[in-house]
Amino acid sequence: MHRVPLKTFNWFLEVQTPCSMHAHGLLETLYVGKSKYQEIVVARLCNVGKALILDGKIQSSEYDEWIYHESLVHPVMLAHPNPTEVLILGGGEGATLREVLKHKSVKKVTMVDLDEEVIKVSKKYLPEWHRGSFDDPRAELVIEDGRKFLEEAPENSYDVVIIDLVDPTEGAPAAKLYTKEFYELVKKVLRDEGIMVTQATSTSYTLDVFTVVYRTVKEVFEKAGGYHSFVQAFDATWGFVWGSTGPDPSSLSPDAVDRLIRERLEGELKYYDGITHVGMFSLPKHVRKAMAAQTTVSTDERPYLALV
Repeated sequence: MHRVPLKTFNWFLEVQTPCSMHAHGLLETLYVGKSKYQEIVVARLCNVGKALILDGKIQSSEYDEWIYHESLVHPVMLAHPNPTEVLILGGGEGATLREVLKHKSVKKVTMVDLDEEVIKVSKKYLPEWHRGSFDDPRAELVIEDGRKFLEEAPENSYDVVIIDLVDPTEGAPAAKLYTKEFYELVKKVLRDEGIMVTQATSTSYTLDVFTVVYRTVKEVFEKAGGYHSFVQAFDATWGFVWGSTGPDPSSLSPDAVDRLIRERLEGELKYYDGITHVGMFSLPKHVRKAMAAQTTVSTDERPYLALV
């Protein structure tokens, strides 16, 4: 049998579940540091380029961050008839902010992130991600715990809330930012016809977590649903869950998505369009079945955490 020699690398090993890990050839380490909340690494990896890594987990990569961020932002933004004020919870790299600011209707975006150090590192090492979005006059940056911000925010303040946080794992800063009580706070700050979306972990490796997030959001919002996109840096299909008091992104036709992109966006989209939208929202049978069967609701008293 012909054997292909394995190139000698230093390796970055990302644990995905208690039973599996993903090995990335490590070309260069650009930054290593530790904030009050988490370890921060920026590294150049063989297959996915420059990557932001928090507590040993890849958050986004140069190769495909646009797949993740376009998937997170645009379905809910286009589903809303006229989003003018948007709240982002998390999103330290600035790429979620970048995508929101492509919408011409947006007058103000408030981005709330707990870890100022991640933002400082991103501003310096990840300009391809934020592309100057932090300096946009419509953008306001608040360094604060997202839950505390929601508790103190007035009711009916935002059209869209986009939640771009780390996974809910034991000891992680976001462990209680995926609970019923948290989503009730999100609903409080949304206006009539408001809509929210959260990253919801992998539909491949952590389908249980994805379905619990969906079931928990469904407990709070009149309408809820899920979708996913494949992200190579995560080596997985990645799930997103939305909740709404009116708009339904799953009802958008391909033609409607393409028309809304033409009418309402400035700047290029590399991944998301009408045909892609259909694929994202066409979840496979086993995922739909798991969503329908899930009965667990994550609460502050008993938060459901990913095992990694």
